[in-house]
Amino acid sequence: MSRADVAEPAQPVRPVSGLWTLGLLRNELVTTFRRWRTLALLAVLAAVPVLVGIAVKIETGDGASPGGGGGGGPAFISQITNNGLFLVFTALAATLPFFLPMAIGVVAGDAIAGEAGSGTLRYLLVAPAGRSRLLLTKYAAVVVFCLAATLVVAVSALTVGALLFPLGDLTTISGTRIGFAEGLGRALLIALAVAASLIGVAALGLFVSTMTGSGIAAMATTVGLLITVQILDQIPQLHALQPYFFSHYWLSFADLMREPVYWDDLTKNLGLQALYAAVFGSAAWARFTAKDITA
Repeated sequence: MSRADVAEPAQPVRPVSGLWTLGLLRNELVTTFRRWRTLALLAVLAAVPVLVGIAVKIETGDGASPGGGGGGGPAFISQITNNGLFLVFTALAATLPFFLPMAIGVVAGDAIAGEAGSGTLRYLLVAPAGRSRLLLTKYAAVVVFCLAATLVVAVSALTVGALLFPLGDLTTISGTRIGFAEGLGRALLIALAVAASLIGVAALGLFVSTMTGSGIAAMATTVGLLITVQILDQIPQLHALQPYFFSHYWLSFADLMREPVYWDDLTKNLGLQALYAAVFGSAAWARFTAKDITA
């Protein structure tokens, strides 16, 4: 009997283990956070609280009161001189409408299109993960970046606030006093709420990224959509549609500074972000799994 008559043993298919998936996610995170573009975005985000804190310090150097009074969102700026912790809330309110979503849009838009443009996407798919697992890993990395970017703003603001202004008990929007430790806990909750507010943008950017092979085009399209939606959210004639825009409830995080906490708009915001993540995440999966990979 010749060797040709002897059947070659079948090569076992290597299973995709959970540890392999974690390794893929780890590699994706390392790649994402090592890029100069990512580091530059984080540096810009960290600089915003520094600029706001210095501006408030200079403006109040002669005893004047900064900004306007009132409660939520940017109006927190009027409380910074009394308590540096309010710089965290002010910085998040200042970066959420544009800087934070722009950074997320850049990273998400480049997730798939950047790999295709550089010719590495086909090599990634050679691994046993498959397209679905690769797409999920990309989205998880973008979500981690959402949290990291938000925490960079919060930590930078807390550091600058502690250096330039006093810290201590603070007054909530409702007028009640809470201790510094509780205020710090609420600042962390606010940062988490802001990060969660960006998961819809992350899914939108990932979907756009699957539509093109150019990372620059995907990033520009995602940022353009962000700007367009926020402009539409300010047009009074579109008030019936505005509750469905992903940016409509972004500043609802200010309700975490009420006593008791007002959860209505917060839950609407989280539900809306989950809806956007589900819709555009499914659209990205449908597009990516059926797409011909030529690069």
